[in-house]
Parts: sequence; C-alpha cells; structure tokens
Amino acid sequence: MKLNGAQILINSLQSEGVEYVFGYPGGAVLHIYDALEIQNKINHILVRHEQGATHAADGYARVSGKPGVVLVTSGPGITNAVTGIATAHMDSIPMVVISGQVPSPLIGGDAFQEVDAVGITRSCVKHNFLVKDIKDIAETVKRAFHIATTGRPGPVLIDIPKDITIAQMTAEPYPKTVDIRSYKPTVKASDRQIKKAAQLIAKSRRPILYSGGGSVIGNASKELREFTRLLNFPITQTLMGLGAYPGTDELSVGMLGMHGTYEANMAMHGSDCVVAIGARFDDRITGNLAKFCPTAKVIHIDIDPSSISKNVIADIPIVGQVGQVLSALTTELKDLKLADISKWWTQINDWRSVDSLAYKRTEGVIKPQTVIETLYEVTKGEAIVTSDVGQHQMWAAQYYKFDEPRRWINSGGLGTMGFGLPAAMGAKLADPSRDVACVTGEGSIQMMLQELSTMLQYNTPVKIVSLNNGYLGMVRQWQEFFYEKRYAMSYMDALPDFVKLAESYGHVGIQVEKEVDLKPALIEAFAQKDKTVFLDILTDPTENVFPMIPAGGGHSDMLLAGRDDMVSKNETDFTAV
Repeated sequence: MKLNGAQILINSLQSEGVEYVFGYPGGAVLHIYDALEIQNKINHILVRHEQGATHAADGYARVSGKPGVVLVTSGPGITNAVTGIATAHMDSIPMVVISGQVPSPLIGGDAFQEVDAVGITRSCVKHNFLVKDIKDIAETVKRAFHIATTGRPGPVLIDIPKDITIAQMTAEPYPKTVDIRSYKPTVKASDRQIKKAAQLIAKSRRPILYSGGGSVIGNASKELREFTRLLNFPITQTLMGLGAYPGTDELSVGMLGMHGTYEANMAMHGSDCVVAIGARFDDRITGNLAKFCPTAKVIHIDIDPSSISKNVIADIPIVGQVGQVLSALTTELKDLKLADISKWWTQINDWRSVDSLAYKRTEGVIKPQTVIETLYEVTKGEAIVTSDVGQHQMWAAQYYKFDEPRRWINSGGLGTMGFGLPAAMGAKLADPSRDVACVTGEGSIQMMLQELSTMLQYNTPVKIVSLNNGYLGMVRQWQEFFYEKRYAMSYMDALPDFVKLAESYGHVGIQVEKEVDLKPALIEAFAQKDKTVFLDILTDPTENVFPMIPAGGGHSDMLLAGRDDMVSKNETDFTAV
C-alpha cells in the first residue's frame, strides 16, 4: 500500500504512542492535518497561538513524563513557537516539534512564509532535522523521539518541506530501534567515582545535598529520598527541583538561591561538602561565584557531562543517570561509618529560627503570601501548580510545600511570561483526575490569555489564581531597591475586567478584594470541578519577595523582610562546627 509523507509521519507518531499533538494549521502542513483528520488515535489540540502550543506540550511533558508533541506551519508558525522551544530547552523538557517548510525547490528563494527553521532553532534545541526525502521520515521521527527522551532530555525539531508530505511511497514497518553512532549517553556511572564520592561524603561534617530539576525529570525521587534518609543530611532543592524530596520533611531546609530560605543559603555557604544532584549551578542558585561555597568540596552528579564543571569546578564529577548514581552511592555508603554532624544540625536549626519566610499582615489588603498559603490549605498540597514568572512564581515556590515530583510546573531557566496558562492546560490533559491551579499575575496572564478559548473547546478546567497588584511586580521590586524608586513602565494601566473577560470566554470569574473572602472564594472555585475559574485577587502592590540575595551578593548576603540592612554571617567560624 502506498502512503504519502504526511500519512507516514502520522503513522510514525502513532507508533511512538503519541496521545496529543498541540498545533495550529497553515499552508505548509495541510497534508499533515489531512492525515490527522482521517485517523482517531491521536488527539489534536487546536491552540490560539503557536507559543501556546509549545507551552501546553511542555506542561503535558512535565506532568506525564512523556514527550510533548507540537505541529506548526512554516514561517511565522515556527517563529512563534521559538519562545516555547527555548523554554523547554533551558529546563531540559522532552519535546518533538514538527514544522512545515516551503517546497524543497523553493527553499532559499524567499518563498511565501519561508524561514530557515533549522538555523533559527539551532541554539535552542537538542537537535534538529530537515527532511529531504520521504524515505527518511520514519527514521527521522524515531531518532527525534530517542534524542528528545534520553540522556539530558530536550526539544528536537523536525522541519518537513511540503513536497515531502505530498510524495508517495510503499509503506514500510516503523523502525523498532535506532542507533546513532555519535550519540551514546552515559547511563551507568563509574564505580571508581562512586567509591571516591562515598568516601568524601562519609567524612563530611558540614554536608549539604543540593538537588535540582534532574531529580524530577530523571524520575529519581525514590532514590533521592532513600539516599537522603540514610545519611540524615540536610537537603535543599532548586526552583526546578521542588517536590523530588518532600518540602514538609524535617531534613528539608527549603529552596536555595536568590529567593531561597536563610537556612538553605547559609548551609550552602558554610558546607564542607556539596553533593549536587541533577543541578547545573546556574547564577540564580550560586549568586556571586567568587563567594560561592568557599570551604566546600563539590561532588557533581549529572547525566550531561557538559553541565559538570561548567560554572563550578567539581572535585568529584559523576556522569550517569541520577537514579542509578544515587542507588550506587546508597549501597556504597551502607557499609561506611558516617561522621558526627550533630553540631551541624544545631547550627542549621539556629538559622531556621530566623524564620526568613515570615511576613507582616496588614489590615485592609491581601498579602500575596496569604493567597498561596490559603491555596495550599484548600488543595491540601495535592494540586498541580503551574506558574508564570515574577513575584507570584517565587511566592508559589516558597509557600506551597511540594511533597511530590511533577506537581510544580514553571519556567525556571528562561523565565517565560505567558507560560502558566497553556502549561496548565497541558498539565490537565496529562492528569485529568488532579486539580490544576495556575498561579499568575495580571501582567503574565495577558501574554497567553487567548488560550482560555482553547481550554473551553477541549474541556480542561483549571483554576487561575491571579495575584493582581497592578504592577509588573518583580520589575517594580528591583526598581524600588536599585533604581531609586523610578518605576519605569512597571505599572499596569488600563487593565481589563478579568471577571467579565473570563465570562466572555465561557468560564467563571470571581474577584476577591478582602482577605475574609479569600478562602471561601478558593473553596468555591475548586468545588466547580468541570469549570475553569478565574480568581482575580487584588493583592498588596507594595509587597516584595524576601529573602533576596542582591546582585553581586553571595549566599551569606541576604535581604530579609522588615530589615533595611543586609543580614550577613560571613564572620561565622564554621571550622568549630
């Protein structure tokens, strides 16, 4: 039987077990859409903007653990998708993006809706392909899914000219395996490095476990918990790593970094042994590298060898799958005697007593921290929470205690406004049984607001918790601290009536102006299981995110709420601990 290229492509996606394709049609992909229409195994989600397609596929991937799939047309179709592709790339999210291209003979001739998709995306994908022959379609799809989901995951682009989707050939079986000579990710860590790391860990008197997003996307939560509890070590998690280890557990010292807890940052600064687990030492975590962990030896575990020693030199590098490495270390350490770290825990508990997440409630205004605490209470900590980027993102990370992985969905690396709403839609499709809350702000929500239409069409009821302070909050905070309160373009004027706007899209809108109405409104919203509810919550426009490490500061240099000066513990004599 002869099939055209578009049919071969769709059959290939079916063979990969694809459930959903998020996309938007156009001239270069019409044959692909026609092939989608005549089958019933893959569901297509028609978004209202290609960026929404990539964010929805991203949210689906983060919750399900399966690769998200995107289909867009040539020209503006692929350029609109680039922000979402880059978002997935920065956070190592598996995604396969299929873009249409102008017919092969027209490539390079500035044809209608032609862009160099391969060139444009080269810096923000794990790999990309331009299909030049119909015979290569199935093999290319197999390679794309293999590359996207193995090693350090990431987005892969397949660019297909229109004439390739029209051409026909006799159908062939879909490849069962793929062998890429130049791509062989290391899976099992070196036994020698495991033994060296175990010896250093056992001798450490001021250890800290530093777990990142790799523990989540590597499905290593179980191994991380066993490892941490065996050692009885303090553990801190990055913004991307929240939930891999329970945030409510006594060994957890909270989130690390620019807006991390006082105890997490101080423990990192004073440690003598940092065990980095699926983390990449990015600038929001390390602060000033010259001040970073001055007395610590570093063990760095990662599946991606290029991430190790990129920013911080590792004393003991370990390349391998996070779960496998942690299991091997756990086995090795069971036979070793650990150093006494009771004095270290005494010091950490002293830092905990500072209560760096404390905030002052003010009569007459709703504090954004209170909103997140109430959201946590109403959902019993069991919701999937997506967020956009800014102050609300940090408050969600600080005050919603994630005890399980794949419940906290946010754009950590690229920091993409507009991510939260379509990601929530993708998350709901991935796990329809679970409540999904999108924590956002009145600035971010307007960047992808049109996806409210998609959510109605495909029945993906989520709860939108918008912390409306009338400002681009994080921009305003920095302008207050570092630009002498010159609030250049950070005030959001001419805001819409979000309640009426939500209702016009067929959803429920609720505005909350008083704290006394906050909990009842959230309870009412989550009681409406089959409805998307937009909660427009008017919050204190002057509130700032604390703690905060200012630019140029190290972990021991923090601004805390209620203080005009920086809290610094550089003088602490850690050698006595």
